[in-house]
Amino acid sequence: MNIINQTLQENKKLLSIYFTAGYPNLDDTVTIIQNLEKSDVDFIEIGLPFSDPLADGPTIQASSTQALQNGMTSEVLFKQLKDIRKTVSIPLLIMGYFNPIFQYGVEAFCKKCQKVGIDGLIIPDLPVDVFNENYKVTFEKYGLINVFLITPQTSVERINYIDSISNGFIYMVSSASVTGSQSGFGEVQTHYFKRIADMKLKNPQIVGFGISNNKTFTQATEYAKGAIIGSAFIKHLSTKGVDKIDSFVSSINQ
Repeated sequence: MNIINQTLQENKKLLSIYFTAGYPNLDDTVTIIQNLEKSDVDFIEIGLPFSDPLADGPTIQASSTQALQNGMTSEVLFKQLKDIRKTVSIPLLIMGYFNPIFQYGVEAFCKKCQKVGIDGLIIPDLPVDVFNENYKVTFEKYGLINVFLITPQTSVERINYIDSISNGFIYMVSSASVTGSQSGFGEVQTHYFKRIADMKLKNPQIVGFGISNNKTFTQATEYAKGAIIGSAFIKHLSTKGVDKIDSFVSSINQ
């Protein structure tokens, strides 16, 4: 069983942290991953920086720009991760846009992911039908779970289709906007969370976009299995550095 599925079966609300590989400094990637695991995070999403990140808000966009300027590439990331499974055991996913993966070669990218110990991928701009027709077999060959996104605007038919071909979790985008933190979720978003929960999908949902503190984490996980924090963590990294990760995570899990 993929370690993602094992973790999803745990009797707790799961905290996933996203960060941009190569930020704040090119060689911070492994240290951040190790410190996140020591802080009792459940999943880690390693962002592969891209020059045109359409779904990302200003904080993650700025971190991507800096990471690219620092010299981060797919090849550099794989080299940094080559020994990661000697020290880290929790699920690791790479989140990135399809262009760099396509340029690298989809099968070559998946093969490298398997070799270094990546458990899954999140590719926001890869349509589910294109994946199903062209790449599903390759992902399965290398033991990778592909995670799809749904939004409040995604139709019931589309959600059921995504659920039918998924084998991990569904990334439930909290709103139709780009990534970024907010102080709390309103009635519209809470209704959306409950509506999806009431569909009784076979794959659990993990909420992303807009989660920044204990309050929003608690709201997001009332109806979902877990939540993802990205922008707020990157802001913490930029102000506190890679050695103060534990304080951020404990503030969410209080």
